[in-house]
Amino acid sequence: MKRRDFLSKTAIGTAAGVLAAPAIAQALPEIRWRCASSFPKSLDTIYGGGEFISKRVAELTSGKFQIRIFGAGEIVPAFGTVDAVQQGTVECTHTAGYYFVGKNKTFAFDTTVPFGMNQRMQNAWMYWGGGLQLQREFLKDYNIISFPAGNTGTQMGGWFKKPVKTVADLKGLKMRIAGLGGEVMSRLGAIPQQIAGGDIYPALEKGVIDAAEWVGPYDDEKLGFYKIAPNYYYPGWWEACSMYSMYVNTKEWEKLPKQYQEAFVSACAECNIDMMAEYDFKNPPALQKLIQNGVKLHSYSTEIMKAAQTAAFNLYEEEASKNTSFKKIYEPWKKFRNDQFLWNKVAEQTLSSFMFSNSVK
Repeated sequence: MKRRDFLSKTAIGTAAGVLAAPAIAQALPEIRWRCASSFPKSLDTIYGGGEFISKRVAELTSGKFQIRIFGAGEIVPAFGTVDAVQQGTVECTHTAGYYFVGKNKTFAFDTTVPFGMNQRMQNAWMYWGGGLQLQREFLKDYNIISFPAGNTGTQMGGWFKKPVKTVADLKGLKMRIAGLGGEVMSRLGAIPQQIAGGDIYPALEKGVIDAAEWVGPYDDEKLGFYKIAPNYYYPGWWEACSMYSMYVNTKEWEKLPKQYQEAFVSACAECNIDMMAEYDFKNPPALQKLIQNGVKLHSYSTEIMKAAQTAAFNLYEEEASKNTSFKKIYEPWKKFRNDQFLWNKVAEQTLSSFMFSNSVK
């Protein structure tokens, strides 16, 4: 992909110039959209991503294009947003594609899959490696066009009421976990549950589940999981990153003036950068606060990690053999992932490993 093509897709800064002339701005129509978020309003990070996009779109269109963000459950349930966009109940949703693997496992690639790529690699795949084009081609069947719109980076590995040291400890364990990570956990003997973010705490409290994963220290601390399940595991091997997206009804997208489309693209691209920076800023002090509150940090054992990775890629190969849309993305994704790992091992990992092992006081 040529640089000019990439810039035209991300369009960072373009929309501001497009609407700079007052005469042009006055001639454009007033448009009102509703966006059903899949996230609770209590989380200023993820839910805040939708608000960030709404604010930037309004700023870039002189207030002519307004997007109102609704929290999970206000219009439709957290996991009902794709249906709402597809059917035209709302114009768009800020969501995570892997919430909808029950429809088709191909949705997972839009967010993350177990033992996938980190945030930088995911962006490279989406913006330069053809990932976004492939994902959009898949989403045409759902009357949706997608835009990368946020990322958490590598997540933590969940909250457990009791320690889990071996694969045997996972047997029969009821765990809230989203996406294909749930299917992998199932192959290891756990019982995955898909529960919306705002409903996780009461599920833990009432004993409906024994463990839960969400995002990382900042969000998890706000939701209070440590009060019930004090064992905090890392890494979140099912989410080396978690990319969120704006899914837009295709017909509504095509109705927008070109200037509004550019403003929307720019706002989503900015959010994709800003959210990651916000998490990197907020997670370190949040983790320290959790430890001060008695949280016990544990790393997953090598036994669990190896078993999970084997189960994950067995799952992908099986799905690719029977799901053509999954195969169409999985095969180039896998090659891209392997190439990225080879490159990152040369300079990135070498320098990081040295610096992490030789801290400066």
